[in-house]
Amino acid sequence: MTRPNPTPPDPHRPAVLIVVATSGEAAHLTPLTGAFGERLRVQVTVSGVGPVAAALATQRALLAAPYALAISAGIGGAYPASGLKPGDLAVSSRIIQADLGAWDDGQFLEFTALGLSVLPPATEGAAPPADPAVTAGHFPAWEKAAQVAARAGAQLGPLLTLGSVTGDHRAARHLEARHPGALTEGMEGAGVAHAARLAAVPSLEVRGVSNPVGPRDRAAWRIPQALAATRRGVEAALLTLLD
Repeated sequence: MTRPNPTPPDPHRPAVLIVVATSGEAAHLTPLTGAFGERLRVQVTVSGVGPVAAALATQRALLAAPYALAISAGIGGAYPASGLKPGDLAVSSRIIQADLGAWDDGQFLEFTALGLSVLPPATEGAAPPADPAVTAGHFPAWEKAAQVAARAGAQLGPLLTLGSVTGDHRAARHLEARHPGALTEGMEGAGVAHAARLAAVPSLEVRGVSNPVGPRDRAAWRIPQALAATRRGVEAALLTLLD
């Protein structure tokens, strides 16, 4: 679902696509369309939950209009080693589809080890060889991600995307070992990044921390604080684009 933009389209203003999973997340970000309306065209789109839903919604939006930046925004869980607490903010240095691969006798093999790729084959001679990290589903974040993190008082690092939520400490530790420095876990970031990559649009993921990754303890979640942090991160990204 796409939230209507109250400001008429203007091809001379940079445009930013913000993709969120739920209407609750959109409600906290849609006011930014008006706040930045004179300088940016900001579109908030609700994709539904999961990387496939996010990729499809992102692709649909990017085919309909030109955008300077695509942002995956929302709340998420923080990995224990990150040191992040509920209400803190994480900004992506890389956006990683962490569950792509194969298990082999207790060992997880990524696409690079399997000789597979998330990207379609390039026409011979039409483009340089793809970055092996990208072929494995590790997408680079917008080049100004570090500036966004500094502006928002956020931590910068890899953000993981999974199709299912991690619900125990052992699985969380395994993901941290496979992806050193991983900050948060979400379900949409890599879908947005993948679609944006194919459209040659830079992407960024912003996650407000609602809970630690591990056993589900809904009583300990801090969703209002996480939503507020997410908005702070998105606003920092919009301001950085205008710099």
